[in-house]
Amino acid sequence: MAKVLIVDDSPTEVHVLSGFLKKHGFEVETATDGGEGIEKARAVKPDLILMDVVMPGMNGFQATRELARAPETASIPVIMVTTKGLETDKIWGMRQGAKDYLVKPVTEALLVEKVRGALDSHD
Repeated sequence: MAKVLIVDDSPTEVHVLSGFLKKHGFEVETATDGGEGIEKARAVKPDLILMDVVMPGMNGFQATRELARAPETASIPVIMVTTKGLETDKIWGMRQGAKDYLVKPVTEALLVEKVRGALDSHD
């Protein structure tokens, strides 16, 4: 069973995304900001990370960049899941090391498809 780390400061978003993933058999871990997300990624070694961008403290772009550069977390695919939907945001997110970029609100079907796709291409 694949383990997905959700990094998002919104309890509602975490609840919705967790629900989608658990329904499809994924194990879920959560973190509420970029710093905690990095710590959790190092500790639990998730198979994939869903990363919000707008969070207090370290934002998702910064956290993704740090995860992509650190040898112990560089192999974990990151999918940005954010309200920041401008093309420049998407390009910047991908430059930080994200494998994919989804704009909220995300449908269950799209989320599960993207997560499975990232996990399949990662193996």
